[in-house]
Amino acid sequence: MAHFIDRRLNPKDKSLGNRRRFIRRVRGVVKQAVSESVRRRAIADVDQKEQVSVPADGISEPSFQHATEGGQRERVLPGNKSFRAGDRVDKPKAGAGQGGREGSAEGQGEDEFMFVLSRDEFLDLFFENLELPDLIKQNLKEIHSTRPRRRGYAVTGTPANLSVERTMRNALGRRIALGRPGTRKMLDLAERVRELEALSSPTTEQQAELEDVEEQLKKILQRRRLVPFVDPLDIRYRHFTQDPEPTANAVMFCLMDVSASMGQREKDLAKRFYVLLHLFLRRRYDKIDLVFIRHTQTASEVDEDTFFHSRETGGTVVSSALTKMKEVIKDRYSPSDWNIYAAQVSDGENYTGDSENCAEILDTDLMRLCQYFAYIEIVDEDEARLLSSEANGMELWRAYRGLSKRWQQFAMKRIAGPADIYPVFRELFEKQPEGSGHG
Repeated sequence: MAHFIDRRLNPKDKSLGNRRRFIRRVRGVVKQAVSESVRRRAIADVDQKEQVSVPADGISEPSFQHATEGGQRERVLPGNKSFRAGDRVDKPKAGAGQGGREGSAEGQGEDEFMFVLSRDEFLDLFFENLELPDLIKQNLKEIHSTRPRRRGYAVTGTPANLSVERTMRNALGRRIALGRPGTRKMLDLAERVRELEALSSPTTEQQAELEDVEEQLKKILQRRRLVPFVDPLDIRYRHFTQDPEPTANAVMFCLMDVSASMGQREKDLAKRFYVLLHLFLRRRYDKIDLVFIRHTQTASEVDEDTFFHSRETGGTVVSSALTKMKEVIKDRYSPSDWNIYAAQVSDGENYTGDSENCAEILDTDLMRLCQYFAYIEIVDEDEARLLSSEANGMELWRAYRGLSKRWQQFAMKRIAGPADIYPVFRELFEKQPEGSGHG
């Protein structure tokens, strides 16, 4: 048997072991707070830390008490002059810490306990009820490509990266600072020496000048050897660092049916799926655009808050959302510059005859532009057992079945409850063998 000892340092004034034990004790309250936080949060902030409030009775310590048969026991307590057996004692009014707004001379209590869940703790609890807590570690991490970028100069490097201009600039500055004689002056003195030596009968002044010029030339040559033209101190190489670079830009279209048939349960499942998809894309691309399109009988591009929380409802014409997506792509997202993804969540209800229009729009236009298109149909848990065959399903599901056979990058799945989200997501976005998977 192997024993593992955790020797990681605890944060200042904190104990990781005590923190884990506390979270296990109040797990029910914490999970409820996490679930409410997911509904309340923005999609981009879902993986941030969370402040959790635990009621005082949720952190009380268990204790042992004496009890007789039936749960009652009579005792005589010394010093009791106010009460006798059978007297009724009023319950103290709410005082400090119990939420009462009126002051009271009696009563005592404790404030609710507040603590902050770290990002990792929050994600673990968020993923726990979806039954695949390790998916984010195994499948959502991607390695970015890198490219070299100039980052100044270095004193070491390869000959191919030698910066001649910077090296000569350093050498020139060093020669000027140290007073290295120039070549022209040396050549002039050498020429004068040759002229004086060529004289057949030099005078005393010319002989003295020759000795002086030779001495100057000797000092110049010595000075030039002490201050070389290029010294190893002058050499500079171009310096590069490998910076991460996204393979491409990505845009995710979130299409959601908000008609009368989509209740709170269906919208909650849709948001959980979009949250997971957003986490996935954010780890794969440095630049992500989110386009939210909601539709009833008409479709509109909205912001995130409206997408998830607006109370607007109405009829159902799904093709309006696909038409709106085509318009947005044409206006802002050129397929040559963007990886286009789409996730459509619906309960499958649609206006009679419109499902064929949806299939035609996808087949003739959108599937030629999208890297990947996923259709997720939300069904009742009782109906899920009856929909085992691909032929079964709502009108929209039946219309889309042909697309999944003609286009590799089109996928369709069903979700009946929170536990289905992770398995469905894994099937939709798992890495495929090269040359055989979707884009």
